[in-house]
Amino acid sequence: MNRRAFKLWTVNVLSFIVFCLLSLTGLINWLLLPRGFEARGSFLVSMRHFLVEVHQWAALLFIVIIALHILWHWAYIKRNLSAHGILK
Repeated sequence: MNRRAFKLWTVNVLSFIVFCLLSLTGLINWLLLPRGFEARGSFLVSMRHFLVEVHQWAALLFIVIIALHILWHWAYIKRNLSAHGILK
């Protein structure tokens, strides 16, 4: 596998892992952990705050990875947009 292909494969794998982390933390916060004053001062509220932080940092990392993905595929994107008459 050449260097460029390895970089693209790595970005794809990392984006999948971070997307799974985002999905998991979002679903746990949305569906399982209590909100508001339901469990004031409990461990679950602390867990909720921790998962919100993890979710936010994972979202930032995901944005960076997707930006790299688009940057490294820019020639392919431009070529396809030109072929369909969208970009001239």
